[in-house]
Amino acid sequence: MRSLTRRQFLARTTALAAALSLDPDDLGRLLARSSTAAPITADIPSTLLQTILYGPTVQGRYRRLIAGPGEPYLPRVDVLGRDPDPSRTSRRRSLLYLGHLSDLHVIDAQSPGRIEPMIVQDHAAWGSAFHPHDPLSPHTVAAMVGAFHDARFSPLSGAPMGAAFVTGDSADMHSHLELRWYIDLMDGVGIDPATAGATYQGVQAWPEATWAYRPADPTGGSFGDYGFPALPDMLDEAIAAEIRSTGLPAPWYAVYGNHDTLLLGTFELSPSLHALAVGGRKSYTLEATAEAFLRGWASSGSAMQQGLDALNLAWGRPGFRAVTANPDRRIYETREFMTEHFQTQPDPGPIGHGFTRRNLDTGETWWRADLSPHVRALGLDTCNAVAGPDGALPDVQFRWLRAELEQAQREQRLVLILSHHNSLTMENTAQRPGDDQVLRHGAEVVDLLLQFPVAVAWLNGHTHLNQILAHSSGDRGFWEITTASCIDFPQQQQVVEIVDNRDGTLSLFTTVLDHASPVSPGAPGRTGDLASRARELAANDWAETPIMRRGSALDRNTELLLPAPFDLETITDASLEAQRMTERARIAAHERRTAS
Repeated sequence: MRSLTRRQFLARTTALAAALSLDPDDLGRLLARSSTAAPITADIPSTLLQTILYGPTVQGRYRRLIAGPGEPYLPRVDVLGRDPDPSRTSRRRSLLYLGHLSDLHVIDAQSPGRIEPMIVQDHAAWGSAFHPHDPLSPHTVAAMVGAFHDARFSPLSGAPMGAAFVTGDSADMHSHLELRWYIDLMDGVGIDPATAGATYQGVQAWPEATWAYRPADPTGGSFGDYGFPALPDMLDEAIAAEIRSTGLPAPWYAVYGNHDTLLLGTFELSPSLHALAVGGRKSYTLEATAEAFLRGWASSGSAMQQGLDALNLAWGRPGFRAVTANPDRRIYETREFMTEHFQTQPDPGPIGHGFTRRNLDTGETWWRADLSPHVRALGLDTCNAVAGPDGALPDVQFRWLRAELEQAQREQRLVLILSHHNSLTMENTAQRPGDDQVLRHGAEVVDLLLQFPVAVAWLNGHTHLNQILAHSSGDRGFWEITTASCIDFPQQQQVVEIVDNRDGTLSLFTTVLDHASPVSPGAPGRTGDLASRARELAANDWAETPIMRRGSALDRNTELLLPAPFDLETITDASLEAQRMTERARIAAHERRTAS
């Protein structure tokens, strides 16, 4: 098929160099070399090369992690319905290589707005209120961004990353400071974790909080009984220095998660939370926490009175300690989640990260973006802003989705659906009194997508585990791809590549990434690499059932086959070459930024 002419190549190189402030001669040589050289993929870090598995018990029930063998791609033909052509491997061409992040849960563990003691009430309902590695969450996210930098070229084809997605639950506790941290880490901007000054202030530093993992001395509580190690320097090291991030190597896009909408992703934001988040007292007992927060919700007084009640409780009752107040910890309003995505770096961009000026003007929280001339993303907001962690799709958004799919089918654009919730967790029926909006649930969304063959994949998160579901009807279907999280073990994310097999079929290759940190943080009693330490602590966090979150081998490194939804030969080699030049030039600009 026709490729770019020399004149087209030179013109495009000049335009890209000007747009990205690169030297045109250097860029020209780079693009000419990358278009002719065979891709080198063998050393790109991923779980194709190495996995991280449970190792031996070292104390009590506490286990270390060890390196395990890599996992190859496993073909899945659930949607295709027949054995694939073995010769496809000699013909295939990459259409787009993508990064998929979800459930980052960036945490300011020192914030008075956190309600960690609620974990002692009922693990099933409040398990996410506290993790033993909470102070290390920003370090983990920075290391995960580093993994995407390392995997900026496909381990399958060598194609440069064209885009990345964050499918919700980015700021853990609705904190403006956490929201800024997440955006800055994606952008490659350093963050200061010392939100209360040079001394760590929080439940993990206080001897009274025996229910928590206190790394200086874990004895006397359930974490000590389990065998969690003493790490006297962990909290100091967690806030000692700026956390630096490489930034994502490609333009990235975001959607809402339930933690970006409700308190702990479940409850309506109360005046008491707003007041305590920016205040100077932090609770460390269940009684103090429950009274401060739950009384505010139950109060029949005005919002102002509820806020005053909360402050009086904090100052006048036991179970609180003084901490340094920080106004940046304020609770953001729901629309502000979109607004903050416009306060971002122009590279990798885009400004708004999927959200547009129309979103800000109308309050609509869903969007469309063309990732390439041939692939379109539709970002949904599946969060229920009334109550409950699970999701649903309001009818107005469901009708918009149908119209977008109809247009994409006419234009022959491959479509990726992005949302926080997956089809199994879209059964939320909560509505405010008098609200007659129809809510659409998981089965209805699946049925809608099955009507449009261009919808080839639905990428999401929420459940904190690797899971891939096949949806099919007759001779058509799509793949639903759920990635794990950055907070719970295995602390993995993924890359996805859309490949044309040039035989009437498509393949979606999913590759799981561990974050860029050592397998082991070092000897017991030494903090070592903080992101690595966070992964080991998460692997032993029994409240979060860590062992099941890796999913099966069929949920990790896979080749997901399906029928091509139209004649893919209409996608010319010339258009793919032009697309690849743009992606490679962006990567070159990213590499220059990270080297400086």
